[in-house]
Formats: sequence, C-alpha cells, structure tokens
Amino acid sequence: MRAVMARRGVVAIEDVEDPVPEAGQVLVAPRACGICGSDIHLVESQAAAPDLVPPMVLGHEFVAEILDYGPATSRMLAPGTLVTSVPFLDTAGGPQLLGLSPAVTGGLAERMVLQESRLLAVPEGVPAAHAAVTEPLAVGVHAVAAAGMEPGDVALVLGCGPVGLAVVAALKAAGYGPVVAADFSATRRGLAGTIGADVVVDPAERSPYTRWTELAGPALPISPLMAGPVRANTVIFECVGRPGVLAAVMESALPHSRIVVVGVCTQPDTIVPAIGTTKELALRFVFAYRPEEFETSLRWIADGTVNVAAMITATLPLSAAAEAFGALSLPDEHCKILLTPDTQEIV
Repeated sequence: MRAVMARRGVVAIEDVEDPVPEAGQVLVAPRACGICGSDIHLVESQAAAPDLVPPMVLGHEFVAEILDYGPATSRMLAPGTLVTSVPFLDTAGGPQLLGLSPAVTGGLAERMVLQESRLLAVPEGVPAAHAAVTEPLAVGVHAVAAAGMEPGDVALVLGCGPVGLAVVAALKAAGYGPVVAADFSATRRGLAGTIGADVVVDPAERSPYTRWTELAGPALPISPLMAGPVRANTVIFECVGRPGVLAAVMESALPHSRIVVVGVCTQPDTIVPAIGTTKELALRFVFAYRPEEFETSLRWIADGTVNVAAMITATLPLSAAAEAFGALSLPDEHCKILLTPDTQEIV
C-alpha cells in the first residue's frame, strides 16, 4: 500500500506493507487525515538528527472506514462504518501512538489498524473531513477544561493556528467569554473571528493584553496581604509554543491570572520564576485530551456547535503530501490541511 513516510527529514509517498490487525484490532481505510504541527516538528527533528529519529508513517488526526476485523473482536460496527478514534493502539510491545511511533502505521496511508475498544462511530451526515478535526478540537476541549473556567472569565488566546482555534472553539462551545484572540496572520485572525472569538487583535498594531485588560476590569492587588481570598477572572492560553513566549506572557499577565500552556515548545526556554511568584500566577501545562473529551469533540462537530469547516483551508490527495507540508509553512495561506485518498479540492 502507499503511505506518507517521514524519513530523515523528507516527506514522501512510499510503498509499505499492509498492516494486519491483531487480537482486538480493526483494519480500516483512512478517508481523511489532518497534518498536525507535531508532524512538522517531527520532520524537522529528523532533519536535525537523521540518525536519531527513525522513519515513520505519519498521521494521528484521522477518520476511516471499517474494512475488516482481527481476531477476538466483537464486530459491533459493520464494515463500511465511518469511525474515528483516539490515536493509541495496544500492541505486543506496549501501547503505541499512531502516527508518531515507528512501530505502527499512521493515518496518512491507504490502510491502518485501530483498537476496536476505542472506536467512535461518526454520526450519520457528518462529512469525513469534518470528523477528521475531532482530534485537534479535542486538544482545545481539554485545555479549556483544565483552565477551571467560570462564567464571566475573560480569556486571551495567543496564537490562532489549529491549536489556538481549537481553544477558541471550545471556549465558545462551552459558553465562556468574552474571548480575545491574537495572531500576526490576518488569515488566522479572520478564522478566529469566524470560529467565535469576540475580539481579534493584530499584535503588530496593538498589544493583545490591552484589550484583554479592558474587558477584565481593574487588576486585583498583587499581595494577598492587601485583601481577602481572591480569584482573578483572567485566563491566558499560550498556543504558540516558541521560546520566549511564556516569559513574555508572565510579564504581561495580570496578578492572579491562570496561564494554560497548550503550545508545544520543543526547545529550551527561560522564565523568571519571581515574576510568577510575586503575581501569584497559576501556570498549567496541558497535553492531548481525555477519552471523554475526544467524545465531546465529536459530538460538538456532529451537532453543529463548532464550525470546523472554517478551520479546514485545503483538502489534497495523499500524493500531494510533500506539497501540503510545505504549504503549512505559510500561515497567511493555510491553517489545517487534510489529505484524502483521491480528492483534490480547495475547501
């Protein structure tokens, strides 16, 4: 079968062996699979250390059609059913992360294997392309849940790539706001507004913290010695994931703010802990999602609570994988690109 292989920092279509489902597993044919920022980071890591990062078939944001079942399966869903799943597979070598492990095949392929117990049937009428956004949207669902939001809290989302847009969407779907979203890309600011952000800010023209502070109201006293118990209504979601951003966020945050770090910074970074101490900032790092949050994500897509169509900027055939990876380096043109077996159209 054909698959998108990342090898030594190069993305290309290769012929690989068809996967065979083991006990409790299901053979499926991916119908749409998104390219994630972590896929791009992995390719960059391979290029930097080609002998340390092994080749692998990418893709963990997928929707697929059931083809056949392996042994010891209940076969509750009929072949042809459209499904999605959290991207984990139980194997003899332990659990593997689909699309980010060399031991298993990811969703950017003509065939892959999923765990039957983790399958979620895509509700009837939901396009495959929309269902493929379940995974990245779930990241936003988890980040918002971890923030401990309450009605009246004012959220600032820094970075409006796929992760930031997922956070904006999850905030609005859960009924929170106002939401301020900031990004240097005009295209991504426009997407944030379409998804539901109440205010969008170009950091090149105005500090996003200014409007956020105006909406939040007067800052609470820094020292708890000056007041009784305090709870700030200010929350920042850091969705950029680059060195220096977290330090800047801490410097600009209002006292007692909660900072939720969603962006994945893979390089060493430096912060000044005393800033967080004197402001009594709450710093929370989040990763991925819980299974129930993945289910919430699919439900919001299915019932129209979240407009995921706005997040998809292109759908290309699997054979255009290298082109798609290159296009994602242009934030003013693309946000989320899906690859499909045989479709080529701009959404």
